[in-house]
Amino acid sequence: MPRRLPPTKEQSALLPPFPTLAPARIHIPAAPQDFAAARAVLLAQPVLGFDTESRPVFTAGAHDPGPDLVQLATPEDAWLLQLHQPEALQLAREVLANARIAKAGFGLDNDRRSLPRRLGVEPAGLQDLDRVFARHGFGRNTGVRAAVALVLGQSLTKSKKASTSNWAARTLSPGQIRYAATDAHAPAVLWQALPAWEATQPPPAPERRSRPTRIST
Repeated sequence: MPRRLPPTKEQSALLPPFPTLAPARIHIPAAPQDFAAARAVLLAQPVLGFDTESRPVFTAGAHDPGPDLVQLATPEDAWLLQLHQPEALQLAREVLANARIAKAGFGLDNDRRSLPRRLGVEPAGLQDLDRVFARHGFGRNTGVRAAVALVLGQSLTKSKKASTSNWAARTLSPGQIRYAATDAHAPAVLWQALPAWEATQPPPAPERRSRPTRIST
């Protein structure tokens, strides 16, 4: 299949905005009852949007301790688990190690490497949506912004300032909260819309099998 190009940032910006979650739908558990409520909802889901955030490392070769924040979302709500809290760390372990729950996100290769070190468990059920778009000729790094434009016909704006901010902060800023929630919420919405979108796409080209080499005698 010939290489297909996703919408550029400039093209995406012309689309209607992606509807982000209202602040009341973004949950940051802190008290025991908050974690109990989050656990009851999250462990009952068949699919969750998923992402992580880590404090930036600016020194080459510096030790990367892994993510400071785990984000999980349904199409209606998002939960931000700050891993400096033991209860958040335990809940992240339970959800991410649960193979029954699909965790859908983008660019998950680094998470596959760093999460076992940070959580002490192997993540199961990770669904890298970049691979869906690769099957349809868009390359291996489509990303959430272009995916929202392709599938939903909407514009998702991401803040560079928020992406490189201190995710280990005990109190997250409103901008960080909005950014982190959207990075999990958008994959949750996309997961629901992907089957209908895929049904409209040209069929992926069959994989080419290499012919066995003939050895002359």
